[in-house]
Amino acid sequence: MILNIDELTPKQIVFELDKYIVGQNEAKKSVAIALRNRIRRMKLSEEMQRDVIPKNILMVGPTGVGKTEIARRLAQLSGSPFIKIEVTRYTEVGYVGKSVESIIRDLVEASVNTVKSEMMQKVEKEAKKAVEERILDAIVPESVRKRQQPGFFNFFQNPQQTTISPEAHRNAKTRRNEMRERLKNGELEEMEIEIEVEDSTPVMPVIGGVNMEDMNIDLQDMFGSMLPKRMKRKRVKVKDARRLLLPIESEKMIDKDSMIQEALERAQYKGIVFLDEFDKIVATNSKSGPDVSREGVQRDLLPIVEGTNVTTKYGMVKTDYVLFIAAGAFHLSKPSDLIPEIQGRFPIRVELNALTQKDFERILVEPENSLIKQYKALLATEGVDVQFNEDGISEIARMAYEMNEKQENIGARRLYTIVEKLMEDISFEAPDIESPVLINKEFVMKKLGDIIKNDDLSSYIL
Repeated sequence: MILNIDELTPKQIVFELDKYIVGQNEAKKSVAIALRNRIRRMKLSEEMQRDVIPKNILMVGPTGVGKTEIARRLAQLSGSPFIKIEVTRYTEVGYVGKSVESIIRDLVEASVNTVKSEMMQKVEKEAKKAVEERILDAIVPESVRKRQQPGFFNFFQNPQQTTISPEAHRNAKTRRNEMRERLKNGELEEMEIEIEVEDSTPVMPVIGGVNMEDMNIDLQDMFGSMLPKRMKRKRVKVKDARRLLLPIESEKMIDKDSMIQEALERAQYKGIVFLDEFDKIVATNSKSGPDVSREGVQRDLLPIVEGTNVTTKYGMVKTDYVLFIAAGAFHLSKPSDLIPEIQGRFPIRVELNALTQKDFERILVEPENSLIKQYKALLATEGVDVQFNEDGISEIARMAYEMNEKQENIGARRLYTIVEKLMEDISFEAPDIESPVLINKEFVMKKLGDIIKNDDLSSYIL
Protein backbone atom coordinates (compact mmCIF):
# COMPACT_ATOMS: atom_id res chain seq x y z
CA MET A 1 0.00 0.00 0.00
CA ILE A 2 1.40 3.42 -1.01
CA LEU A 3 0.83 6.06 1.67
CA ASN A 4 0.87 9.83 1.20
CA ILE A 5 4.55 10.18 1.92
CA ASP A 6 4.29 14.00 1.93
CA GLU A 7 2.43 13.80 5.24
CA LEU A 8 4.66 11.23 6.97
CA THR A 9 7.19 12.54 9.50
CA PRO A 10 10.46 10.62 10.08
CA LYS A 11 8.92 9.08 13.23
CA GLN A 12 5.92 7.88 11.25
CA ILE A 13 8.17 6.45 8.54
CA VAL A 14 10.08 4.47 11.18
CA PHE A 15 6.74 3.30 12.61
CA GLU A 16 5.76 1.96 9.16
CA LEU A 17 9.14 0.23 8.75
CA ASP A 18 8.73 -1.37 12.20
CA LYS A 19 5.78 -3.34 10.80
CA TYR A 20 8.15 -5.35 8.62
CA ILE A 21 11.65 -5.07 10.10
CA VAL A 22 12.74 -5.94 13.63
CA GLY A 23 15.37 -3.78 15.32
CA GLN A 24 18.03 -1.79 13.41
CA ASN A 25 16.63 1.50 14.67
CA GLU A 26 19.66 3.56 13.65
CA ALA A 27 19.38 2.42 10.03
CA LYS A 28 15.63 3.10 9.97
CA LYS A 29 16.21 6.55 11.45
CA SER A 30 18.79 7.42 8.78
CA VAL A 31 16.67 6.36 5.81
CA ALA A 32 13.58 8.07 7.30
CA ILE A 33 15.48 11.37 7.57
CA ALA A 34 16.84 10.97 4.01
CA LEU A 35 13.34 10.37 2.66
CA ARG A 36 11.80 13.26 4.60
CA ASN A 37 14.56 15.62 3.41
CA ARG A 38 13.43 14.96 -0.15
CA ILE A 39 9.99 16.29 0.72
CA ARG A 40 11.51 19.27 2.51
CA ARG A 41 13.68 20.02 -0.50
CA MET A 42 10.65 20.26 -2.82
CA LYS A 43 9.27 23.05 -0.60
CA LEU A 44 12.37 25.23 -1.03
CA SER A 45 12.87 27.92 -3.65
CA GLU A 46 14.12 26.69 -7.03
CA GLU A 47 17.46 28.40 -6.49
CA MET A 48 18.09 26.58 -3.21
CA GLN A 49 16.69 23.27 -4.51
CA ARG A 50 19.58 23.04 -6.95
CA ASP A 51 22.11 23.00 -4.10
CA VAL A 52 20.32 20.58 -1.79
CA ILE A 53 21.37 17.09 -2.83
CA PRO A 54 20.50 13.77 -1.13
CA LYS A 55 22.91 12.45 1.50
CA ASN A 56 23.77 8.95 0.34
CA ILE A 57 23.86 6.18 2.94
CA LEU A 58 26.35 3.36 3.52
CA MET A 59 24.98 0.45 5.57
CA VAL A 60 27.53 -1.85 7.18
CA GLY A 61 26.46 -5.14 8.72
CA PRO A 62 26.45 -8.92 8.33
CA THR A 63 24.17 -10.64 5.84
CA GLY A 64 20.55 -11.28 6.72
CA VAL A 65 20.08 -8.43 9.22
CA GLY A 66 17.68 -6.32 7.13
CA LYS A 67 19.80 -4.03 4.91
CA THR A 68 17.99 -4.85 1.67
CA GLU A 69 14.58 -5.06 3.32
CA ILE A 70 14.87 -1.55 4.79
CA ALA A 71 15.59 -0.03 1.37
CA ARG A 72 12.89 -2.10 -0.37
CA ARG A 73 10.19 -1.21 2.16
CA LEU A 74 11.23 2.43 2.03
CA ALA A 75 10.66 2.49 -1.73
CA GLN A 76 7.27 0.79 -1.34
CA LEU A 77 6.21 3.33 1.28
CA SER A 78 7.06 6.30 -0.91
CA GLY A 79 6.08 4.83 -4.27
CA SER A 80 9.56 5.77 -5.51
CA PRO A 81 11.25 4.06 -8.48
CA PHE A 82 13.57 1.50 -6.89
CA ILE A 83 16.14 -0.98 -8.12
CA LYS A 84 18.41 -3.32 -6.21
CA ILE A 85 21.60 -4.23 -7.98
CA GLU A 86 24.72 -6.16 -7.08
CA VAL A 87 27.76 -4.07 -7.91
CA THR A 88 29.79 -7.22 -8.62
CA ARG A 89 27.85 -7.53 -11.91
CA TYR A 90 29.48 -4.37 -13.24
CA THR A 91 32.97 -3.86 -14.61
CA GLU A 92 35.27 -0.99 -15.39
CA VAL A 93 34.92 0.57 -18.84
CA GLY A 94 37.09 -1.43 -21.22
CA TYR A 95 36.42 -4.78 -19.54
CA VAL A 96 33.82 -7.28 -20.71
CA GLY A 97 30.63 -6.82 -18.68
CA LYS A 98 27.94 -4.28 -17.89
CA SER A 99 28.86 -0.62 -17.49
CA VAL A 100 27.65 1.29 -14.43
CA GLU A 101 25.52 3.61 -16.58
CA SER A 102 23.11 0.74 -17.15
CA ILE A 103 22.16 1.11 -13.44
CA ILE A 104 20.42 4.39 -14.25
CA ARG A 105 18.84 2.92 -17.38
CA ASP A 106 17.40 0.10 -15.27
CA LEU A 107 16.07 2.69 -12.80
CA VAL A 108 14.36 4.61 -15.60
CA GLU A 109 12.88 1.39 -16.98
CA ALA A 110 11.45 0.58 -13.54
CA SER A 111 10.02 4.10 -13.33
CA VAL A 112 8.43 3.83 -16.79
CA ASN A 113 6.82 0.50 -15.89
CA THR A 114 5.40 1.95 -12.66
CA VAL A 115 3.94 5.05 -14.32
CA LYS A 116 2.56 2.98 -17.21
CA SER A 117 0.85 0.63 -14.76
CA GLU A 118 -0.74 3.58 -12.91
CA MET A 119 -1.96 5.18 -16.15
CA MET A 120 -3.34 1.88 -17.43
CA GLN A 121 -5.34 1.46 -14.22
CA LYS A 122 -6.92 4.89 -14.77
CA VAL A 123 -8.19 3.96 -18.25
CA GLU A 124 -9.13 0.39 -17.33
CA LYS A 125 -12.88 1.06 -17.55
CA GLU A 126 -12.67 2.45 -21.09
CA ALA A 127 -10.18 -0.25 -22.07
CA LYS A 128 -12.63 -2.98 -21.02
CA LYS A 129 -15.18 -1.52 -23.42
CA ALA A 130 -12.61 -1.59 -26.23
CA VAL A 131 -11.75 -5.20 -25.37
CA GLU A 132 -15.44 -6.07 -25.61
CA GLU A 133 -15.55 -4.57 -29.11
CA ARG A 134 -12.44 -6.54 -30.13
CA ILE A 135 -14.05 -9.76 -28.91
CA LEU A 136 -17.28 -8.96 -30.79
CA ASP A 137 -15.21 -8.32 -33.93
CA ALA A 138 -13.86 -11.86 -33.59
CA ILE A 139 -17.28 -13.41 -32.89
CA VAL A 140 -19.09 -11.52 -35.68
CA PRO A 141 -16.32 -10.69 -38.18
CA GLU A 142 -18.80 -9.75 -40.92
CA SER A 143 -19.96 -6.80 -38.80
CA VAL A 144 -16.67 -4.96 -39.09
CA ARG A 145 -14.87 -3.58 -42.11
CA LYS A 146 -11.17 -4.36 -42.23
CA ARG A 147 -9.01 -1.29 -41.84
CA GLN A 148 -5.72 -1.00 -43.66
CA GLN A 149 -2.76 -0.76 -41.32
CA PRO A 150 -0.67 2.38 -41.99
CA GLY A 151 2.88 1.69 -43.03
CA PHE A 152 5.59 2.40 -45.53
CA PHE A 153 5.20 -0.90 -47.39
CA ASN A 154 1.46 -0.46 -47.83
CA PHE A 155 2.17 2.17 -50.48
CA PHE A 156 3.24 -0.68 -52.77
CA GLN A 157 0.08 -2.69 -52.15
CA ASN A 158 -3.35 -2.36 -53.73
CA PRO A 159 -5.74 -3.96 -51.24
CA GLN A 160 -9.17 -5.02 -52.44
CA GLN A 161 -12.05 -3.34 -50.61
CA THR A 162 -14.85 -5.77 -49.83
CA THR A 163 -18.36 -4.40 -50.14
CA ILE A 164 -21.25 -5.62 -47.96
CA SER A 165 -24.87 -5.31 -48.99
CA PRO A 166 -27.08 -3.14 -46.74
CA GLU A 167 -29.21 -6.17 -45.80
CA ALA A 168 -26.15 -8.25 -44.82
CA HIS A 169 -24.83 -5.31 -42.81
CA ARG A 170 -28.13 -4.97 -40.92
CA ASN A 171 -28.18 -8.71 -40.15
CA ALA A 172 -24.58 -8.60 -38.92
CA LYS A 173 -25.33 -5.58 -36.75
CA THR A 174 -28.35 -7.31 -35.22
CA ARG A 175 -26.33 -10.44 -34.49
CA ARG A 176 -23.56 -8.31 -32.98
CA ASN A 177 -26.05 -6.69 -30.57
CA GLU A 178 -27.36 -10.12 -29.58
CA MET A 179 -23.85 -11.36 -28.91
CA ARG A 180 -23.06 -8.21 -26.93
CA GLU A 181 -25.89 -9.00 -24.50
CA ARG A 182 -24.76 -12.61 -24.16
CA LEU A 183 -21.20 -11.42 -23.61
CA LYS A 184 -22.28 -9.06 -20.82
CA ASN A 185 -24.25 -11.88 -19.19
CA GLY A 186 -21.16 -14.10 -19.16
CA GLU A 187 -22.66 -16.73 -21.48
CA LEU A 188 -19.73 -16.79 -23.92
CA GLU A 189 -16.73 -17.08 -21.57
CA GLU A 190 -15.88 -20.63 -22.70
CA MET A 191 -16.37 -19.89 -26.41
CA GLU A 192 -13.22 -20.10 -28.53
CA ILE A 193 -12.37 -17.17 -30.78
CA GLU A 194 -9.44 -16.12 -32.93
CA ILE A 195 -7.76 -12.83 -32.05
CA GLU A 196 -4.86 -10.93 -33.55
CA VAL A 197 -2.06 -9.85 -31.23
CA GLU A 198 1.34 -8.31 -31.78
CA ASP A 199 4.23 -10.74 -32.08
CA SER A 200 6.54 -9.71 -29.26
CA THR A 201 9.48 -11.91 -30.27
CA PRO A 202 12.65 -9.88 -29.50
CA VAL A 203 14.70 -8.76 -32.47
CA MET A 204 18.43 -9.41 -32.07
CA PRO A 205 19.16 -7.85 -28.65
CA VAL A 206 22.92 -8.13 -29.20
CA ILE A 207 24.93 -7.06 -32.22
CA GLY A 208 28.58 -7.93 -32.38
CA GLY A 209 28.78 -8.52 -28.62
CA VAL A 210 27.44 -5.04 -27.83
CA ASN A 211 24.22 -4.64 -25.86
CA MET A 212 21.61 -2.64 -27.78
CA GLU A 213 20.57 -0.79 -24.63
CA ASP A 214 24.15 0.35 -24.01
CA MET A 215 24.21 1.67 -27.58
CA ASN A 216 20.95 3.56 -26.87
CA ILE A 217 19.38 2.11 -29.98
CA ASP A 218 15.68 1.41 -30.18
CA LEU A 219 14.84 0.13 -33.64
CA GLN A 220 11.10 0.38 -33.02
CA ASP A 221 11.34 4.10 -32.28
CA MET A 222 13.94 4.71 -34.98
CA PHE A 223 11.80 3.47 -37.85
CA GLY A 224 8.43 4.30 -36.27
CA SER A 225 5.53 3.29 -38.44
CA MET A 226 7.67 2.59 -41.51
CA LEU A 227 8.05 -1.03 -40.47
CA PRO A 228 4.67 -2.72 -40.02
CA LYS A 229 4.16 -4.49 -36.71
CA ARG A 230 4.36 -8.25 -36.91
CA MET A 231 1.02 -9.73 -35.91
CA LYS A 232 0.03 -13.29 -35.15
CA ARG A 233 -3.34 -14.96 -34.71
CA LYS A 234 -4.16 -16.88 -31.53
CA ARG A 235 -7.12 -19.11 -30.83
CA VAL A 236 -8.22 -18.63 -27.21
CA LYS A 237 -11.30 -18.69 -25.03
CA VAL A 238 -13.18 -15.43 -24.47
CA LYS A 239 -12.14 -15.28 -20.81
CA ASP A 240 -8.48 -15.58 -21.84
CA ALA A 241 -8.94 -13.05 -24.63
CA ARG A 242 -10.00 -10.47 -22.03
CA ARG A 243 -6.77 -10.99 -20.13
CA LEU A 244 -4.63 -10.77 -23.29
CA LEU A 245 -6.34 -7.78 -24.85
CA LEU A 246 -6.83 -5.57 -21.77
CA PRO A 247 -3.18 -4.42 -21.47
CA ILE A 248 -3.01 -3.91 -25.25
CA GLU A 249 -6.10 -1.69 -25.34
CA SER A 250 -5.09 0.11 -22.12
CA GLU A 251 -1.70 0.97 -23.57
CA LYS A 252 -3.34 2.45 -26.68
CA MET A 253 -5.30 4.89 -24.51
CA ILE A 254 -2.48 6.35 -22.45
CA ASP A 255 -0.47 9.40 -23.49
CA LYS A 256 3.03 7.98 -24.00
CA ASP A 257 4.73 11.39 -24.02
CA SER A 258 3.20 12.30 -20.65
CA MET A 259 4.05 8.84 -19.34
CA ILE A 260 7.73 9.16 -20.29
CA GLN A 261 7.97 12.71 -18.94
CA GLU A 262 6.47 11.68 -15.60
CA ALA A 263 8.69 8.58 -15.42
CA LEU A 264 11.86 10.60 -16.10
CA GLU A 265 10.96 13.12 -13.39
CA ARG A 266 10.28 10.40 -10.86
CA ALA A 267 13.55 8.64 -11.65
CA GLN A 268 15.50 11.89 -11.34
CA TYR A 269 13.94 13.31 -8.18
CA LYS A 270 12.53 10.27 -6.36
CA GLY A 271 14.66 7.36 -7.59
CA ILE A 272 16.36 5.07 -5.07
CA VAL A 273 19.27 2.81 -6.07
CA PHE A 274 20.32 0.09 -3.65
CA LEU A 275 23.94 -0.97 -4.26
CA ASP A 276 24.35 -4.39 -2.66
CA GLU A 277 27.62 -6.26 -2.03
CA PHE A 278 29.42 -2.92 -1.95
CA ASP A 279 32.32 -4.42 0.00
CA LYS A 280 33.08 -6.73 -2.92
CA ILE A 281 34.44 -3.84 -5.04
CA VAL A 282 37.07 -3.00 -2.44
CA ALA A 283 40.51 -3.76 -3.84
CA THR A 284 43.07 -5.67 -1.78
CA ASN A 285 46.82 -5.04 -1.91
CA SER A 286 47.12 -7.06 -5.12
CA LYS A 287 47.93 -5.04 -8.22
CA SER A 288 46.69 -7.64 -10.70
CA GLY A 289 43.70 -9.86 -11.31
CA PRO A 290 40.19 -8.72 -10.41
CA ASP A 291 41.41 -5.92 -8.10
CA VAL A 292 42.16 -3.68 -11.08
CA SER A 293 38.56 -3.81 -12.24
CA ARG A 294 37.17 -3.52 -8.68
CA GLU A 295 38.79 -0.16 -8.12
CA GLY A 296 37.83 0.82 -11.63
CA VAL A 297 34.15 0.18 -10.82
CA GLN A 298 34.47 2.56 -7.88
CA ARG A 299 35.92 5.23 -10.17
CA ASP A 300 33.16 4.67 -12.73
CA LEU A 301 30.52 4.94 -10.01
CA LEU A 302 31.85 8.32 -8.91
CA PRO A 303 30.23 10.52 -11.60
CA ILE A 304 26.95 8.56 -11.34
CA VAL A 305 26.76 9.05 -7.57
CA GLU A 306 28.07 12.63 -7.67
CA GLY A 307 25.68 13.69 -10.43
CA THR A 308 25.90 13.39 -14.20
CA ASN A 309 23.72 13.04 -17.29
CA VAL A 310 22.99 9.53 -18.54
CA THR A 311 21.49 8.88 -21.94
CA THR A 312 18.62 6.40 -22.03
CA LYS A 313 16.23 5.42 -24.80
CA TYR A 314 13.61 7.64 -23.13
CA GLY A 315 15.82 10.71 -22.91
CA MET A 316 18.52 12.31 -20.80
CA VAL A 317 18.45 11.64 -17.04
CA LYS A 318 20.25 13.63 -14.34
CA THR A 319 21.51 11.60 -11.40
CA ASP A 320 22.16 14.57 -9.08
CA TYR A 321 19.09 13.89 -6.91
CA VAL A 322 18.93 10.10 -7.01
CA LEU A 323 19.35 8.58 -3.55
CA PHE A 324 22.02 5.87 -3.40
CA ILE A 325 22.01 3.38 -0.52
CA ALA A 326 25.07 1.12 -0.48
CA ALA A 327 25.35 -1.95 1.73
CA GLY A 328 27.96 -4.55 2.50
CA ALA A 329 29.14 -6.91 5.20
CA PHE A 330 32.77 -5.64 5.10
CA HIS A 331 34.07 -8.86 6.68
CA LEU A 332 37.41 -8.85 4.89
CA SER A 333 37.68 -5.10 4.44
CA LYS A 334 36.39 -1.89 5.97
CA PRO A 335 34.70 1.24 4.54
CA SER A 336 37.97 3.18 4.82
CA ASP A 337 39.46 0.79 2.21
CA LEU A 338 37.19 2.34 -0.43
CA ILE A 339 38.80 5.04 -2.54
CA PRO A 340 38.54 8.42 -0.75
CA GLU A 341 36.29 9.97 -3.40
CA ILE A 342 33.66 7.23 -2.98
CA GLN A 343 33.85 7.51 0.81
CA GLY A 344 33.01 11.19 0.51
CA ARG A 345 29.94 10.45 -1.63
CA PHE A 346 28.41 8.33 1.17
CA PRO A 347 28.53 10.70 4.15
CA ILE A 348 25.99 8.82 6.29
CA ARG A 349 27.38 5.60 7.79
CA VAL A 350 25.07 3.21 9.60
CA GLU A 351 26.18 0.02 11.33
CA LEU A 352 23.58 -2.73 11.57
CA ASN A 353 23.86 -5.09 14.48
CA ALA A 354 23.99 -8.88 14.30
CA LEU A 355 20.70 -10.47 15.32
CA THR A 356 20.27 -11.94 18.81
CA GLN A 357 18.09 -14.86 19.92
CA LYS A 358 15.49 -12.37 21.15
CA ASP A 359 15.49 -10.70 17.70
CA PHE A 360 14.81 -14.08 16.07
CA GLU A 361 11.81 -14.63 18.35
CA ARG A 362 10.40 -11.24 17.37
CA ILE A 363 11.08 -11.83 13.65
CA LEU A 364 9.06 -15.04 13.79
CA VAL A 365 5.90 -13.37 15.13
CA GLU A 366 5.93 -9.56 14.98
CA PRO A 367 6.22 -8.44 11.31
CA GLU A 368 3.15 -8.37 9.11
CA ASN A 369 3.08 -11.64 7.17
CA SER A 370 5.89 -13.07 9.31
CA LEU A 371 7.29 -16.53 8.59
CA ILE A 372 4.99 -18.27 11.09
CA LYS A 373 1.92 -16.38 9.81
CA GLN A 374 2.81 -17.46 6.26
CA TYR A 375 2.98 -21.17 7.15
CA LYS A 376 -0.24 -20.99 9.16
CA ALA A 377 -2.04 -19.34 6.25
CA LEU A 378 -0.63 -21.79 3.67
CA LEU A 379 -1.73 -24.86 5.61
CA ALA A 380 -5.08 -23.29 6.50
CA THR A 381 -5.91 -23.51 2.78
CA GLU A 382 -5.76 -27.32 3.24
CA GLY A 383 -7.92 -27.18 6.37
CA VAL A 384 -4.95 -27.79 8.69
CA ASP A 385 -4.80 -25.63 11.82
CA VAL A 386 -1.18 -25.10 12.93
CA GLN A 387 -0.60 -23.61 16.39
CA PHE A 388 2.81 -22.37 17.56
CA ASN A 389 3.45 -22.33 21.32
CA GLU A 390 5.75 -19.73 22.85
CA ASP A 391 8.24 -22.38 23.96
CA GLY A 392 8.26 -23.77 20.42
CA ILE A 393 9.01 -20.33 18.94
CA SER A 394 11.76 -19.77 21.53
CA GLU A 395 13.34 -23.13 20.65
CA ILE A 396 13.31 -22.32 16.91
CA ALA A 397 14.98 -18.96 17.67
CA ARG A 398 17.55 -20.62 19.94
CA MET A 399 18.47 -23.15 17.25
CA ALA A 400 18.79 -20.45 14.58
CA TYR A 401 21.03 -18.34 16.81
CA GLU A 402 23.14 -21.36 17.78
CA MET A 403 23.60 -22.42 14.16
CA ASN A 404 24.69 -18.90 13.20
CA GLU A 405 27.25 -18.95 16.03
CA LYS A 406 28.63 -22.38 15.11
CA GLN A 407 28.64 -21.93 11.34
CA GLU A 408 28.48 -19.03 8.91
CA ASN A 409 26.28 -16.21 10.24
CA ILE A 410 23.53 -15.77 7.64
CA GLY A 411 21.24 -13.77 9.90
CA ALA A 412 17.47 -14.15 9.68
CA ARG A 413 17.80 -16.35 6.58
CA ARG A 414 18.70 -19.19 8.96
CA LEU A 415 15.09 -19.11 10.19
CA TYR A 416 13.88 -20.03 6.69
CA THR A 417 16.00 -23.17 6.54
CA ILE A 418 15.07 -24.28 10.07
CA VAL A 419 11.31 -23.61 9.78
CA GLU A 420 11.19 -25.21 6.33
CA LYS A 421 12.81 -28.39 7.66
CA LEU A 422 10.54 -28.31 10.72
CA MET A 423 7.35 -28.03 8.63
CA GLU A 424 8.46 -30.40 5.86
CA ASP A 425 6.48 -33.47 6.99
CA ILE A 426 3.37 -31.48 7.88
CA SER A 427 3.37 -29.78 4.45
CA PHE A 428 3.83 -33.16 2.78
CA GLU A 429 1.08 -34.96 4.72
CA ALA A 430 -1.51 -32.16 4.45
CA PRO A 431 -4.45 -32.29 4.12
CA ASP A 432 -4.43 -35.95 5.34
CA ILE A 433 -3.22 -35.03 8.81
CA GLU A 434 -4.95 -34.67 12.14
CA SER A 435 -5.74 -31.04 13.01
CA PRO A 436 -4.81 -28.99 14.98
CA VAL A 437 -1.03 -29.48 14.85
CA LEU A 438 0.78 -28.16 17.92
CA ILE A 439 4.33 -26.86 17.45
CA ASN A 440 5.94 -26.76 20.92
CA LYS A 441 9.47 -27.21 22.24
CA GLU A 442 9.10 -31.00 22.37
CA PHE A 443 7.97 -31.11 18.71
CA VAL A 444 10.89 -28.91 17.59
CA MET A 445 13.46 -30.97 19.52
CA LYS A 446 12.05 -34.21 18.11
CA LYS A 447 12.29 -32.97 14.52
CA LEU A 448 15.55 -31.03 14.64
CA GLY A 449 17.42 -31.98 17.83
CA ASP A 450 19.60 -34.70 16.28
CA ILE A 451 20.45 -32.57 13.27
CA ILE A 452 21.49 -29.59 15.41
CA LYS A 453 23.78 -31.78 17.59
CA ASN A 454 25.50 -33.35 14.57
CA ASP A 455 27.79 -30.65 13.15
CA ASP A 456 28.48 -32.51 9.92
CA LEU A 457 24.78 -33.14 9.29
CA SER A 458 23.61 -29.64 10.23
CA SER A 459 26.19 -27.97 7.97
CA TYR A 460 24.54 -29.65 4.95
CA ILE A 461 20.85 -29.54 5.98
CA LEU A 462 20.55 -26.30 7.97
